[in-house]
Amino acid sequence: MSSAEPLRSVATIDRNDRERSGPCRSGPAGRPGAAFALLAAVQVALILAITVITVPLPAIQRDFDLTRGELALLGAAYGLSFSGLLLLGGRLADITGRRRVLRVGAGLFGLASVAAGLAPVFPALLAARFLQGIGAALAAPSALALLSDVFSDVDRRTRAVAAWGSLSAVGAVSGVLLSGVAATWVPWRWIIAFPAWVAALAAFTVPRLLPSPPPVRGRLDVLGALLATGGLTALSYGLVTTLDQPWSAPGVVGPLAGGVGLLGAFIVAEARAPAPLLPLSFFTSVPRIVALAAILVASGGISTSLFILSLYFQQVHGRSPLQTSTLLLPYGLVAIAGPVAGRLIPRVGAPMVTVAGLLVAASGLLLLSRMDVAAAYRAPTLVGLLLLPVGIGLTFAGATVGALVGILDHQAGVAGGIVNTALEAGPTIGLAALLSLAGVQTAHLSERGLTSAAATTGGYAFALIAAAVAFTLTAVATVAVHRAARHASRARCSDPIG
Repeated sequence: MSSAEPLRSVATIDRNDRERSGPCRSGPAGRPGAAFALLAAVQVALILAITVITVPLPAIQRDFDLTRGELALLGAAYGLSFSGLLLLGGRLADITGRRRVLRVGAGLFGLASVAAGLAPVFPALLAARFLQGIGAALAAPSALALLSDVFSDVDRRTRAVAAWGSLSAVGAVSGVLLSGVAATWVPWRWIIAFPAWVAALAAFTVPRLLPSPPPVRGRLDVLGALLATGGLTALSYGLVTTLDQPWSAPGVVGPLAGGVGLLGAFIVAEARAPAPLLPLSFFTSVPRIVALAAILVASGGISTSLFILSLYFQQVHGRSPLQTSTLLLPYGLVAIAGPVAGRLIPRVGAPMVTVAGLLVAASGLLLLSRMDVAAAYRAPTLVGLLLLPVGIGLTFAGATVGALVGILDHQAGVAGGIVNTALEAGPTIGLAALLSLAGVQTAHLSERGLTSAAATTGGYAFALIAAAVAFTLTAVATVAVHRAARHASRARCSDPIG
């Protein structure tokens, strides 16, 4: 390829390019709608598995007589292995075949889901949740990468990626709603094993619906994989333990310091590796970095807000799991955000859709922060429950498109791993930071003489306000970066030499 020939990316391969490369690809490609539905079902199930355990946790604690620390570890086990192995899963998808890795990952995820539902003792349940996360880390980046093989038309692919962006919010909300409803009538074992049916569906339909693009030549960066997995896992574990220990505790400082050190070593190793697990050139694009930051903020915002609202309704107002799920039903509106964003992005651009989503979500958080001890459901709460999920859905859609622009086709699996890493890191960082702020504010209000319920409510409200500030600052950064990129592009176009 000459230096004057632009590199073709996932976002810019046109229909003629796809047709010319058609003989190199095997497998079905004539039913993109059904293929997308299958991939979407897998993605929703993978995210649903994170939150579906939220409501049954007290029942699991009683059955296994768990300590608070063991319960926290169980809640985080899936996310720890999921986030820690995503980059490795994405690279494996690129060099061994995306469809193959998707089937293996979905199969392992399904088997682990069944094992979790049948676990006789706590160690078995904990191990099954870790295995679920490993399967998810293989399946998630492969599924996202396959979108570029299912949709050859650029416009259809953009709409598909935008819709994909909102699937994470749909999965998170569905997990909470499903677990709240199901916990009223069925044992928690049925709930935790529920995602297995999607894995079974994928095992039979993936070969029939999805193309099988040839793997790219390359080596697996073993050192990079070990450093990335160890660093992300240690960092995530350290953040999770802040929910049970103070930030200065050795059990928190040790994992956090170890995680930062391992990730620093990972960056050094990637800069020297001939075939890096994560090419550092991915992060030379400031718009891509801001888009990934928006994904991280949005994922942290939706998971933390769901957690806070669930506790607020149940602890402060004494609502049952079923009533709590009913009160959170407006979150279901997030499902409409993807199709809406898919039509808006070609007209106004992914950055502006991201900004609009961030600001709408921030408005929803501010309204939800007006929570009251006297009444669980007031007008501001209802409006906030409508605005927040729609805003987060738009943010996911726009930011996912923005994060994938310019990604080379042979690195789509790694790109999917990066996007999903931001999705998985957000809830861990959000819960640790915002719940710590809530705890500090609750203690401060208690010292001022407020009742326990009022102090707890005030702490939750303060955390939601802090989240709204984070959303707003991310929107400002997105606007600034977009304007700078646009001005730089105009300058290049007006340069007679260029």
